Amino acid sequence: MSNTSRTIAVVGTGVIGASWAAYYLSRGFTVVAADPAEGAEDRLRTWVQQFWPALETLGLEDGASKENLRFTASIADAVRDAEFVQENGPERLEIKRAMLAEIESTLAPGALIATSSSGLLISDVQKGMTHPERMVLGHPFNPPHLIPLVEVLGGRQTSAESVDKALAFYAEIGKKPIRINKEMAGHVANRLQVALWREAFHLVQTGVASVTDIDTAISYGPGLRWALLGPFLNLHASGGDGGITHVLEHIGPAQREWARTLGEYPETDDYIPVMAEGVAEELAGHDWDETLRQRDEVLLQLLAAKRAKPQLP
Repeated sequence: MSNTSRTIAVVGTGVIGASWAAYYLSRGFTVVAADPAEGAEDRLRTWVQQFWPALETLGLEDGASKENLRFTASIADAVRDAEFVQENGPERLEIKRAMLAEIESTLAPGALIATSSSGLLISDVQKGMTHPERMVLGHPFNPPHLIPLVEVLGGRQTSAESVDKALAFYAEIGKKPIRINKEMAGHVANRLQVALWREAFHLVQTGVASVTDIDTAISYGPGLRWALLGPFLNLHASGGDGGITHVLEHIGPAQREWARTLGEYPETDDYIPVMAEGVAEELAGHDWDETLRQRDEVLLQLLAAKRAKPQLP
């Protein structure tokens, strides 16, 4: 059955918001997008047009159409008939709170509001709301129209029902939502990324390996396995018949020693030019736009392959 009678509001239409809008359109919803920035509508429609071929490859729901997109500069107008709001404003509390006040001015009391915030605490975001119980985190991984992960959690004033509804909604539309049980700056996936980046920066700064070789080490090593199974299941696979218990008993002491020598995240910005120079060297001779196009092409193939293998969690 088509979702076109159901309206999703997308508030804020930068790269993340535009990607969300395209994805919701592909799931057959009517999308009303709002962004007061000059030229926002033209940019949004251009991005949706660019994202659509990949979404066609993933498979469109009945009734899905780019024509189901409406745009307004008014947040209040955009959310008036919405059952779900995906907010994508800047990572600044004062801006988010002002946007939420405008959202709540016309939004039906039972509708959910999910923020795409990559690091803010929901308890801080929801302060001053009329209905804070319906405010949840709905943090995607970029680009949302391709990457299935969505991190979901509530703040101190969020109801358990709202968290459950958000998890069910994202699962219904084909996402892979995870429940975060405790608020923490950066949530889960970004914290895991920062842990890896911290050591990557350290290895480059101390001359252990180049930017190019570290990228290769991940993209042609553990990254290939991580695309199929997460870190715990990969550990479990490494343990043979004894599973994760055996492998941690076997290599855990050595890993503990390695962990003691891990680097710290750089305290000053001196590292930035070094990393930027390394990236420039790695990309020499490459067309970056074509690189990203080919990345998305292979990503679509990988997603299709994973869907075809139901024993991969």
